[in-house]
Amino acid sequence: MQILIKQYSPPLLLLVLLIGIWEAAVKLFETETYILPAPSLIWEAFIEVLPSLPTHIETTMVEALAGLGLAIVIGPLLAILIFASGFLRRVLYPLLVVSQNIPVIVLAPILVIWMGFGIMPKVVVVALVGFFPIVVNTVEALNNTDREMVELVKSMGAGQRAIFQQVLIPAAIPGFFSGLKIAATYAILGAVIGEWSGASSGLGIFINRSQAAFRLDQIFVAIVIIASLSIALFGTVGLLARVSSPWKYISKQGD
Repeated sequence: MQILIKQYSPPLLLLVLLIGIWEAAVKLFETETYILPAPSLIWEAFIEVLPSLPTHIETTMVEALAGLGLAIVIGPLLAILIFASGFLRRVLYPLLVVSQNIPVIVLAPILVIWMGFGIMPKVVVVALVGFFPIVVNTVEALNNTDREMVELVKSMGAGQRAIFQQVLIPAAIPGFFSGLKIAATYAILGAVIGEWSGASSGLGIFINRSQAAFRLDQIFVAIVIIASLSIALFGTVGLLARVSSPWKYISKQGD
């Protein structure tokens, strides 16, 4: 507990200080609400829209988690294929890089045209955002597997399947979770971008409606919620990483 307090106290104190400066500056310079609302007004807007927020949050979270789940399935499979085959590495890797240079906000309307206004376009957007860091970090972890350990297991008569299960998978787990942390950070944002192209509920629709009504305070409410959900997902993945690869964190603490 003391370690957590020591680790997170400085950023929290800085955040509180920045909010205080923000509040004071807005009042001091008499900034109009439609330009920059004070944190106190954002809080009032949060209380105002609170009854409608759970539905929007639930929709966005379902889309984000479903897309992240799809990325978790696709990412490691692609990573294994790329690691196992030099030909597939030469073919797939450049395409993966190219895919990340296509703006998701451009792809979202196309996916809506192809798949309709349901949940699937948003899920696919989140998966497209998330699978790349998972693939890259998992492949990197597999490539950095201790070759001496692989040779040792081979010398003991282990076949390819045993080597994969006993050496490669444990070696890839930290890299997989490193990529998953990045994917989780952008999952909520990916769902929101997908909702901008068409949806009946979700934080993206909430932002669109607030923008149309010139309610900048409500837009800031959505920003805070998106950031909070992203941090929560990131923290959850971090906890899962500790459970799945405790040896990595034990060695770090020992250092």
